[in-house]
Amino acid sequence: MDEQNRKTALRMIPYGLYVLTAGTKDTAIASATINWVTQTSFAPPLLALGIKTDSAVHAAARESGDLVLNILGQGQGGLAFAFFKPAEYADGRLGGQDIRWAANGAPILTGVPAAVELKVRHVVELGDHHTFVAEVTDVHLNREITGRPDEAVLQMKDLGEKVFYGG
Repeated sequence: MDEQNRKTALRMIPYGLYVLTAGTKDTAIASATINWVTQTSFAPPLLALGIKTDSAVHAAARESGDLVLNILGQGQGGLAFAFFKPAEYADGRLGGQDIRWAANGAPILTGVPAAVELKVRHVVELGDHHTFVAEVTDVHLNREITGRPDEAVLQMKDLGEKVFYGG
């Protein structure tokens, strides 16, 4: 396979940007910016998430099985960058961001447009990212979404190609 053609073709798949959180205020909290997310079922509502195997959020997700997918909105590129590295939980804030606690115990970033509570149902262990299949157990809209909901989401393309693709 031609390496450049592979990169070009796979970059044609649109990706949103999300901050995945796991853990509770009584355990270690982990978080990471992720971009491989898709809905895979309506009934029950399931999402598939690609999570890097050597990340703290991978370990926390495996341990607790409870996650929150914080959906970043337009103009929140700085938030995506903030969670590329480990974020500290201190003084009731995660990575300097205000949070509240989901029913499943994981942190919700209050500054994002929406968040989805998840329960891990299955993990596919292939490659450098494992695919977590998780059931949606609750959703949170932190503000009113006007227009098409998919247009309110921060996408990788909004941050510029060089940032993610080195090109």
